[in-house]
Amino acid sequence: MGTSLMRMSELQIGQLFSDNVEVTDDMSPPHLPNKVLSTPDMVRLIEGTCLFGVQSYLESDQTTVGIHVCVSHSAAVASGEEVVVAAELAEIDRKRLVFNIRVTHGEVLVSEGTHQRFIVGG
Repeated sequence: MGTSLMRMSELQIGQLFSDNVEVTDDMSPPHLPNKVLSTPDMVRLIEGTCLFGVQSYLESDQTTVGIHVCVSHSAAVASGEEVVVAAELAEIDRKRLVFNIRVTHGEVLVSEGTHQRFIVGG
């Protein structure tokens, strides 16, 4: 078994990766008068949590790319407030990784859904 497969085998279903992020004005849609987290920036945060969460399990010449995003955006979060992006590794299918996603602001569910990434390189 190669080193790459041994390191990747350390990834396990149920692993949780999370980030706490403060929403900033530049994460807001320019057409809204109130500064709130935009959907594209929320997706960027989700992708970043998954990307950087698994990166240490990969070889130095490997990374992941997003291949599918299916999430809701059901609550607004104002600039200056914090969100928690939680990604649980739900499936490993060879080089395809599937995450269950939850974004929360305190007790408020901001987003939930799934995100898939594919391991490239190596």
